[in-house]
Amino acid sequence: MKCNCSAVSFVFVVLLMATIWGLHAQKEPQYTQYMYNIGSFNPAYVGSVEYTEMAGLYRAQWIDIPGAPRTLRFGINIPFENEKMGMGFNVISDALGPATQTYVDVAYSYQVNISDEVLLSFGIDAGGSILNVDFSEGNFQNPGEPILDANEINNFYPTIGAGLFMYAEDWYLGLSIPNFLTEGIYNDEVATVVDDKIQYNFIGGYVFQLSDRSKFKPAVLLNYLNGAPLNVNLSANFQFLDAFTIGANYRFDNAISGLAGFQISNSIYLGYSYDYNTNNLGEFNNGSHEAILKFYLGRGDSGSSGRSNKNKKLKGKPKQIDSPRFF
Repeated sequence: MKCNCSAVSFVFVVLLMATIWGLHAQKEPQYTQYMYNIGSFNPAYVGSVEYTEMAGLYRAQWIDIPGAPRTLRFGINIPFENEKMGMGFNVISDALGPATQTYVDVAYSYQVNISDEVLLSFGIDAGGSILNVDFSEGNFQNPGEPILDANEINNFYPTIGAGLFMYAEDWYLGLSIPNFLTEGIYNDEVATVVDDKIQYNFIGGYVFQLSDRSKFKPAVLLNYLNGAPLNVNLSANFQFLDAFTIGANYRFDNAISGLAGFQISNSIYLGYSYDYNTNNLGEFNNGSHEAILKFYLGRGDSGSSGRSNKNKKLKGKPKQIDSPRFF
């Protein structure tokens, strides 16, 4: 029986990482459709795409709970013609109760071949975070706290992140730190509102070709944040006719989710997910909704929606993976 070495290697690395990280997780915005949104938390991803990607995402969490999280993200990934470098741009607005945090960053990546079939991309991003807290919103348990006399806090903090993204035709692994500067960037006043720490993200996925136009992809996302439980997401998605996607996601001790997507055309993808809380919070809300819309610029509707000829590696040039794709 012929051994699928890339599949064995992938499973080994995932198990190893899960064991190493298995004790601890999350502060950056949370996504259920993370496999279609990698560029938002890993700058090394931005140069791995073949065509320029634009994505918009909206997440409404814990419906019916006042002040529950609301996340809005716009991102763009731009590969360079040399097929080695890429740039990305992100704007993310994350609201929770009286606090709104807006992240803006620019990412750069450079990738190298580590074998005929595998590429490794290095990425960095830099930008800033605007934290706005309006104490006139909501009712506070201790209204006499001195910090509430400020009425509003509006401050800017720099952010610097980095990531690694290793991938081949049918699998990928990524490791990223969204921001190295979290320790000590908040002054004493704001630190009483936000306790910020460095977060580590690990992502992995594998694409199994079930037939000419059907695929199956399991994926995992781990978020590690010191002092918090490890945030573990396991997902399984099926794609049929290179157009319809359906799947499920399980967030350990938190929620179970259903996912669906439709490739409207070769250049447009629309995805939706619904989360149902499996913890005690599920008694007080009607779940969470998340929608994502992606555009692949420069990819006309006349071509095949499968892999392109650029997938066939040329000597001395990195191999690119066609979009739209499963990651």
